[in-house]
Amino acid sequence: MRVAVLKEDNCQPKKCMSECHAFCPPVRNGVECIILDEKSGKPHISEPLCIGCGICINKCPHDALIITQLPSELEEDKIHRYSMNGFRLFRLPTPTKNQVVGILGPNGMGKSTAINILSGQLIPNLGDWEAEDCWWEDVLESLPRGELRDFLGLVCEDGVSVAVKPQYIDHLPKVISGAVGELLSGVDELGKMEEMAGRLGLSHLLDRELTQLSGGELQRVAICATVLRQADVYFFDEPSSYLDIHERMRMVRLIQDIAIEKRVIVIEHDLAILDVLCDLVHIVYGEKGAFGIFTPARSTRTAINVYLDGFLPEQNVRVRDKPIVFQKHTERSSEKGTPILSWGGVEKKLGEFQLRTGEGKIHRSEVVGVVGANGTGKTTMVKLIAGEMEYDEGWVTAEASISYKPQHVTAEHDLKVREWLDAELGTAWRSGEFQVNVVRTLGVERLLEKRSDTLSGGELQAVSIVLCLGRDADLYLLDEPSAHLDANARMEAAKAIRRCMEANEKSALVIDHDVYFIDIVSDSLLVFEGEGGKHGMAEGPFELRQGMNRFLKDVNITFRRDHDSKRPRINKPESRKDREQQSSGDYYAYKT
Repeated sequence: MRVAVLKEDNCQPKKCMSECHAFCPPVRNGVECIILDEKSGKPHISEPLCIGCGICINKCPHDALIITQLPSELEEDKIHRYSMNGFRLFRLPTPTKNQVVGILGPNGMGKSTAINILSGQLIPNLGDWEAEDCWWEDVLESLPRGELRDFLGLVCEDGVSVAVKPQYIDHLPKVISGAVGELLSGVDELGKMEEMAGRLGLSHLLDRELTQLSGGELQRVAICATVLRQADVYFFDEPSSYLDIHERMRMVRLIQDIAIEKRVIVIEHDLAILDVLCDLVHIVYGEKGAFGIFTPARSTRTAINVYLDGFLPEQNVRVRDKPIVFQKHTERSSEKGTPILSWGGVEKKLGEFQLRTGEGKIHRSEVVGVVGANGTGKTTMVKLIAGEMEYDEGWVTAEASISYKPQHVTAEHDLKVREWLDAELGTAWRSGEFQVNVVRTLGVERLLEKRSDTLSGGELQAVSIVLCLGRDADLYLLDEPSAHLDANARMEAAKAIRRCMEANEKSALVIDHDVYFIDIVSDSLLVFEGEGGKHGMAEGPFELRQGMNRFLKDVNITFRRDHDSKRPRINKPESRKDREQQSSGDYYAYKT
């Protein structure tokens, strides 16, 4: 089965010579394989007439075409297609009673389309994109008997109520105004606002305006608003973003409690959280913007290990060029360069909150990871170092030049990504080591023709990391760079940051809540302790092993290593393994 997809944002007929049409062998032989639209000038590609030679792909100057071959048996599993040469979705995940079902895979594979179908917002066209009307009856007839068919039968009869936690919670203040308490009371269909607000640590925020909330606070408000709805199915799209590990585990327990009586589907990129949260996992694979294919559900451990390996044995499909390999931890080199930035006795008071620090240094070619609970002053510390905020007491050396990526990134303009990079970085990003190790690694070269204000959260995050690392500076400050990136992109981003620092003998300070991301990227750890929103104390930087054990001891969580993939897995509280590791002080399974 031939699949031909046109990337609309990349296609620019006014800036090319219609090479796709001019060089197409069938067209040159009189076969109308490619027809140019009279109004837009964009090509329409006939998949049955395409011979799959790939010439049009290579000749297109704007990388606007995707042509690939899929197994013919997938034709029967086609669920939805957006246009003649648009994205198409194969198969669907199955909401299962009394279980948390996870979805694991890259962004841009149709997860949002699947949620829209399962929630009844979109009636799938089964691949007939020209159909003026679509009917649920046709959809049900196309599916084999089973739980998915029964569920969609309820959906088409309006017998299923759905609550959806949106992905991009930082957009909420732009569309909803008012205090947290007003929002939650307005959606409280269960009469449990006080209980749920307490479980999610929101009780002290009920009088605060949404515009005053941090990313983690907005995420908890969005989760609380979702669980207060009376629904049969709950969808949670990236519920761990911006949450610290305390809050992630609190979210896990809440969602698992809901699944005792309801159906729950979760899209999550933090593998440790996905592992501890879900009972079953669907892997979704394909090609971004072209097609997405959902696999049948597997047990969580099996699904994650298969995804990391990159090979799906039942489908005989390789979804990644090389596996994601988790290695046993080894200490980084103890040799450090000269200090480029130092601080000591810093104090900053913001309302009722007070931040204090000990003495610390960042050395040349060193990456310092920053860990700690939300509200303990991590972002405040970074802003003090960046000079965006004045400290009340103490000292910070000011000789180092700084490049800063804030926690929340936005694009308030309509420049194309290529133009945005040129405006900020000049032309240095276009070639050389930076192009290979950062731009291509983060997938930004595929976004160059997209308008910046149309980028998804993950795409915008990748571009913002490139912008930060592309500036000439001594110290790079990155606040939560893994937010909205999928599991594979997180690993690549961590490696890109490390390579960039090592190659250029620069230094970085990286705040993140994904424990394995921090482990990959860091040489040492700056640990924040205290009580969120009241006081925080920055200690370190410590050697990585010492800092990680100190941090995890404070949150009372231990990690073991999976026997097959060596990935970190959270131990169940008070389990034998948990007790053994706590007694030995090996909270991150360094000794296994």
